[in-house]
Amino acid sequence: MRKTIFAALLLALTLSACAGTNKENKTLDENKSKEVKKMGTIHLTKAEFLSKVANIEANPTEWKYLGDKPCIIDFYASWCGPCKTIAPILEDLAKEYEGQIYIYKVNTEEEQELAGAFGIRSIPSILFCPMNGAPQMAQGAMPKESFKQAITEVLLKK
Repeated sequence: MRKTIFAALLLALTLSACAGTNKENKTLDENKSKEVKKMGTIHLTKAEFLSKVANIEANPTEWKYLGDKPCIIDFYASWCGPCKTIAPILEDLAKEYEGQIYIYKVNTEEEQELAGAFGIRSIPSILFCPMNGAPQMAQGAMPKESFKQAITEVLLKK
């Protein structure tokens, strides 16, 4: 009899503890949904690239940037170690410079035609596209400070 009462008490305590945890989690989830979520990097397909960045099919010999803000385009592959190294840096920069620039990502294995159009032979390859003028290409993993310098000098021209 004592074992049955003890088991019932233990079960009641466990259930009430779980119910309290669920309430706490619900409150945390509600608080998270109230936070303002900052935009990160944006993955592009070829069709999106042609409409948001440059229509290289309509203007194959002349660069005409279509965006309303300067951008960085990261040509990457999911298996690439250096690409994985700069991915969190680009996410941080996308949030830090939100409203000033876009940071796009193009998977070179999925968008081989785009990679070929830009002569991508090694990854990561980073294309900096200012509002006016020709884009500039950089290759290899760069530290965050180098990205910030390029954003300031090439894209925002401060």
